Amino acid sequence: MPRPTHPYIWTWEGWLYLAAVLDLFSRGVVGLAMDKTIADTLVTQAMRQAILRRNPSKGLICHSDRGSQYAGHNFKAILSHNEFVGSMSRKGDCWDNAVAESFFHTLKVELIHRNRFRTRDEAKRKIFEYVEMYYNRKRAHSTLGFLSPFEYERRAVA
Repeated sequence: MPRPTHPYIWTWEGWLYLAAVLDLFSRGVVGLAMDKTIADTLVTQAMRQAILRRNPSKGLICHSDRGSQYAGHNFKAILSHNEFVGSMSRKGDCWDNAVAESFFHTLKVELIHRNRFRTRDEAKRKIFEYVEMYYNRKRAHSTLGFLSPFEYERRAVA
């Protein structure tokens, strides 16, 4: 059950918006998109990446917050085309999206708040590296028995 959501990152060029899709089984980031606008293309791009990486089955439950990007036609069309089930948080209840909120808190504490990004491209590179090289492959998660998402999935398949 993936959970897409997004934070805002300040750079000296202006805001950079990030959308991520997380796999609830492994807590890994399976879709990631960044742009200078928060248009619905941001979340659809992250979702398409997740679909390409995972090739999920019909009936997948895709949970998101109540952002307009997730309620819009383009995101709903992706869900419909892939025969996924959309699920949204209750209004004003951040606990419904706790896994995604936890990921973004970790990203902010471990990377964003420790850096000043001159450009959006610099921020994109650092965030991509953090997610793909550290968070998914090395960072231990208490809910996964102190394994990384990558190692947790590897052991689950074995």
